[in-house]
Amino acid sequence: MNMSLQIGKIMGIPIRLHITFLLILPVFGWVFANNTQRFGFNDVEPLSLRYALGMAAALLLFTCVLLHELGHSYVAKKHGTKIQGITLFLFGGVSSMEEIPRDPKVEFKMALAGPLVSLLIGSILIIVHELFKTDNPYLRLIWLLGYINIVLFIFNLIPAFPMDGGRVLRALLAGRMSYMRATHAAAGIGKMFAIFMGIFGFLNAIQGGGGFWFILIAFFIYIGASEEEKSTEISIVLEDVKIKDIMSDKVKTVPSGMPVEELVDFMFRFKHMGYPVVDDSEVKGIVTFTDVQKVPREERKNVNVSQIMTKKLITLRADDDAMSGLKLMTMNNIGRIIITDENKIVGIVSRTDMLRSVQLLE
Repeated sequence: MNMSLQIGKIMGIPIRLHITFLLILPVFGWVFANNTQRFGFNDVEPLSLRYALGMAAALLLFTCVLLHELGHSYVAKKHGTKIQGITLFLFGGVSSMEEIPRDPKVEFKMALAGPLVSLLIGSILIIVHELFKTDNPYLRLIWLLGYINIVLFIFNLIPAFPMDGGRVLRALLAGRMSYMRATHAAAGIGKMFAIFMGIFGFLNAIQGGGGFWFILIAFFIYIGASEEEKSTEISIVLEDVKIKDIMSDKVKTVPSGMPVEELVDFMFRFKHMGYPVVDDSEVKGIVTFTDVQKVPREERKNVNVSQIMTKKLITLRADDDAMSGLKLMTMNNIGRIIITDENKIVGIVSRTDMLRSVQLLE
């Protein structure tokens, strides 16, 4: 199920709103409308203006987050990295890049671009507020957005993944050591930072403070650092591996006319969770256990593979890089890819094949 809605494109980059963003937006609007003076509009009358200002603050905040992500994307595109899209989530925005540049100088510029955009926006808005310096709700909105952007600038420069500061730190370390060692070092610093933040949050919580948020952020940082470390390790291990080195060349196929009930028996016999669908040497699609699960048990004998299979195929060639296959699986949320040569199946590679290869090569 697609959980994001595309609302347009900027610089050719698709801009998407995740369902969590749509759910949290009115919550942010309510918080700003009812927060204390200077950080909200709870003293503004009439009530309609108060909530209008609260919702405006929420919308403009996420607009600033989008500009922050566009800063990253602009620098990345300028250095040849393809941007798949920018998605606004519950906790902010994420730029989906084809790959993180390995050149430390490029990664440094790219990582720093987002926080610098936030700093620029925040500085301009605070200067505008200081020039007028009156207790006007509209000027308060300007100050609030300026203040939040400065906080975003500082927070994002924390030297820990998945914040931009983690990538800045890795870029600086990569100039003195291998990329993998730099990643391990930056991830290690990020994890230590998360542990200390979690301890601080716990101690603050038992004293009746707001330590819950520190614990939540610490968990977010620790998981992000671990995932970045593992994904970088996998990409480096698979760097010189070709699809033909890890694919299975003995491919079991099924005909489109096979009843789903027979397909279940076929899966049980051969122990694979997905199969190319082939009629007269022509590939028609691919069917997986996930497709089977959508058919009620009592209807499986009356439903054929052709009715549940995925017709839009994602394929690779045997000489393609293994890492490109893993990226395709991740971007399309699929577990296996058919390998073809002149429209003929020559193999199949699964996510399990990829991970097993990583374990062996490590």
